[in-house]
Amino acid sequence: MAFLSGLGRFLWGGPLPAAFLVIGLWYTFGSGFFQIFGLSVWLKTTVGSLFRKRECKEGAGAVTQFQALATALGATVGTGSIAGVAAAIFYGGPGAVFWMWVSAFLGMMTGCAEKILAVRHREKGEDGKWRGGPMQYMEKGLRLPWLAKVFAAVCVAESLVGGGLVQANSIAAALHETAGSGKLLVGVIVAVVTVLVLAGGIRRIGRLSEALTPAMALLFVGGGTLVIASHWQAVPGAFAQIFQYAFDVRAAAGGYGMWLALRYGVARGVFTNEAGLGMSAIAHACADVEEPAEQGMWGIFEVFFATLVVCTVTALVILTSGVYDPAAAIAMIQSGSVPPEMVGAPLTAAGFATLFGETGEWLVSVCLILFAFTSILGAGYYGRRGLETLTSSRWVMAAYHLLFPACIVLGAVGNVSAVWELVDVFNGLLAIPNLPALLLLSPEALHLLRDWVERRKAKT
Repeated sequence: MAFLSGLGRFLWGGPLPAAFLVIGLWYTFGSGFFQIFGLSVWLKTTVGSLFRKRECKEGAGAVTQFQALATALGATVGTGSIAGVAAAIFYGGPGAVFWMWVSAFLGMMTGCAEKILAVRHREKGEDGKWRGGPMQYMEKGLRLPWLAKVFAAVCVAESLVGGGLVQANSIAAALHETAGSGKLLVGVIVAVVTVLVLAGGIRRIGRLSEALTPAMALLFVGGGTLVIASHWQAVPGAFAQIFQYAFDVRAAAGGYGMWLALRYGVARGVFTNEAGLGMSAIAHACADVEEPAEQGMWGIFEVFFATLVVCTVTALVILTSGVYDPAAAIAMIQSGSVPPEMVGAPLTAAGFATLFGETGEWLVSVCLILFAFTSILGAGYYGRRGLETLTSSRWVMAAYHLLFPACIVLGAVGNVSAVWELVDVFNGLLAIPNLPALLLLSPEALHLLRDWVERRKAKT
């Protein structure tokens, strides 16, 4: 595991965060800062459309645009939004939040491009259902089928490790700590439910995500907003800390500084919205939409909500509630004795407990369980799509259908702390082929965006 740990630190310690920022800047400048100047367009296309009832066409092999978003958000807004943000603040300092915002702001256009290309190059399978994502736009757009297979192989591996093992472990640990539930029983139940949902394909996943994702997001964001409001006097100080540490280049050795904040902020920002990793584009490719750029608007909203809303709430809960102190955290890190309650979900739960008491810890646990479960569903679907790119063998697919629930049970009962390092590596390996593909296909993506916006203006 030392090799994997070193590889993960190398990938996320410099090259990959820089690449994410560069691609985000490329699309931001290329689109004329569309996430700002096109604000009314993407908000009306996404949030505005929620007030218009629209059903998916029967037999279309697709899901509604909101179901595609809910599926992608359900897989994206996972434990990283609760535990990942807390870890970024503890190890990278309050300034990590600022760089998380920067990565999300630029990632809004990266996410937009992914969804545009996913719909543009999607195709219908033998079952009549849409299939798209990085595999398709690498194969059809770049005409590099070998690169598509590389991405697909990593996608399958990441679905088993990051989806099955890690997320199931989070669910079992949360239920064991709060309700005393047996981890094996939890693993078996989650595995059975997951198999039943995945058997219904993208439509069943979409319907369940449509119900769960808004509920869990409102529960967490609503509860977090109340905590922040109860500590409103500390809000200005929290923002002062964020900006102070984000640009502090005079940090003492071992303390917080700009580069540490940038490293953790960008890396965790990517983990919370997946813009540039490409996997969420697989869900968006199934949307019942004709215009690729229209689905790109949902990609912008996805990154905006996942990071600039959910993760900001988590960060402000931690920074305003008094459960975290930068000086004390630095001392713990330097001494090498970091108590478990100061890292990850327990730190977020402690912030909620300052207002809700023990109920706050339960609230965070429930959100963590729901986030992790929807992440499992998304990972299972992405893994199946990746495997279909690699082989048409029914035996191989049947083996995956057995292996994925087995990983869920194994993750529930096992100690997978070391597996998180493998997840970091797989996420990095997903980005390595996807980011160059987005750069090479940027003329097409930006043309589709501009053309759609111009035609939309002409109609109005």
